[in-house]
Amino acid sequence: MKTTRQQKKTDLIRLNKFIAECGIASRRKADELISEGRVTVNGKKVLELGVKINPEKDKVKVDGELIRWEKKVYYLLNKPKGVITSTKDEKERTTVTELIKTKQKIFPVGRLDYNTTGVLLLTNDGDFANFLTHPRNKIEREYLVTLDKPLEKEDREKLLRGIVIGGKRGKFVSINFVNKKSPKRVKVITVEGRNHFVKNMFSALGYTVKNLERSRFGKFTLSGIKRGEYKKLDVKEIQNIMNKYKGNKR
Repeated sequence: MKTTRQQKKTDLIRLNKFIAECGIASRRKADELISEGRVTVNGKKVLELGVKINPEKDKVKVDGELIRWEKKVYYLLNKPKGVITSTKDEKERTTVTELIKTKQKIFPVGRLDYNTTGVLLLTNDGDFANFLTHPRNKIEREYLVTLDKPLEKEDREKLLRGIVIGGKRGKFVSINFVNKKSPKRVKVITVEGRNHFVKNMFSALGYTVKNLERSRFGKFTLSGIKRGEYKKLDVKEIQNIMNKYKGNKR
């Protein structure tokens, strides 16, 4: 498809990616559909691989059926206490998606416990969510933790070396005291995404987490966002951050 004057190059995506993001087929399978002449764009059959389209303007059909694309959106929420990290709740408690005003159907990236606060990303981009949460990518999570008693030096070392919880070894990347005068308050960094991971790590050594806040997830922080509020992230901002992560992995 030729690019019109109104279509900026940054608006265009590959046809196979568009088909995949609509949930019709994988990119490889989408290429097969194109090669077999089963895909049309604006009423014209497309046989050439690598064609780019404008997902917001071009009409794509597979086997004569129009497929719809939803613009990708990204939100950064400063999650408050007493809110469920889910898209719905059987007990009819408030969910994090109810705090975001958007027409798109979004979902949380990972989860935070009911009374855990802080950084939570919400989106409708499955590739983005999978990249951030997949264990092989080792995306850092930073937490501010308030314990029921001072953290002992010996236990701090154990948590850094690693302990077994839930039949699997886990450890913190770093543990630092927020304030030397308050040894109950610590900042921990981990690349683990298991449910209740921080609480279970401390619990295994006899500590109770009284308060937990995620202050950072990868490069996303709460800067300028009050508790219970959120901001919409720019697509270019997301792309830049993702490119940096991918560059660091080389």
